[in-house]
Amino acid sequence: MPSGCNWLVADSEESGRCFSCRLSRRLPDRTDTIAWEKLKDTGIAKRRLLMQLMQLMQPKLLIIPFSEREGGLGFDLLSSFSGQRVSIGHANGIITIDPAETLDAYRESLRVRLGEPYRTMPGHFRHEIGRYYPGVLLTDDEQWDACRALVGDERASYRDAISRHYKEDAAENWAESFISEYATMHSWEDFAESFAHYLHISGTLATASAAGVIVSAERVAGIIDHDIVPQHSYGELGGDRMLEDWRWLSLMLNRVNRTMGPGDLYPFTLTDPVKAKLRFVHEIMVPRSQLGSRSFETAARAPGGQ
Repeated sequence: MPSGCNWLVADSEESGRCFSCRLSRRLPDRTDTIAWEKLKDTGIAKRRLLMQLMQLMQPKLLIIPFSEREGGLGFDLLSSFSGQRVSIGHANGIITIDPAETLDAYRESLRVRLGEPYRTMPGHFRHEIGRYYPGVLLTDDEQWDACRALVGDERASYRDAISRHYKEDAAENWAESFISEYATMHSWEDFAESFAHYLHISGTLATASAAGVIVSAERVAGIIDHDIVPQHSYGELGGDRMLEDWRWLSLMLNRVNRTMGPGDLYPFTLTDPVKAKLRFVHEIMVPRSQLGSRSFETAARAPGGQ
């Protein structure tokens, strides 16, 4: 396997490869030396994704490798520099990622060409895992009905949706109900974008918590009336508390980023319909033991449902 992996393997394991490496189904051609060099950076993003999922959910139940079950999770890390066309995406549990996108100039050129406000390797992993998890996390009719009330019916033709998305502009008011223009294409993409942003938000809050970051009400008098204390986990505190903490932390981080010049760290607006989708992701992500017997009826009645 590519160098750079720092995960350990227990002596009792039959394989000499770690859990993350065993999830890699296909790798670039050996002659693609650039791609093999960039697999190190790609692997970092993949392991961070897996660690976050393990912290949020029950890993043995929800991260089942492709080698153990049809439709299980796996990664094809295929490089467009190998002379083949690579489309980042998900199909039947297998997520395809292009290591070439670890190259800043290459990734930025795609971001500009596609008109995206944000394009990162962690973002790719988080979005595509959001295409995988509906079939794993939504386990009963109540959850599926609540999901469809928020993002639409996933049974609508995806092929037609792709064709329409790239031929027609999104509605002018798309930002009122969607986190990104890409989310307007199909319910699968709306869910995946919501899932990715849930991971963006919860992961950044957890990092801020580990660093001891607190937004002090006393030091910013007149703006907030209580201290904002990011948490490592919002399982018991709920999605509303997570989104409220993120509101103020993201404003602070955006100001820090502007001071350095790159622009907003988080250039997205969370409207009420978008927040409803993020709260729904929170409810299906965290173990039920932390949620009690809460119903999904609230999500199904949330504003902005399609």
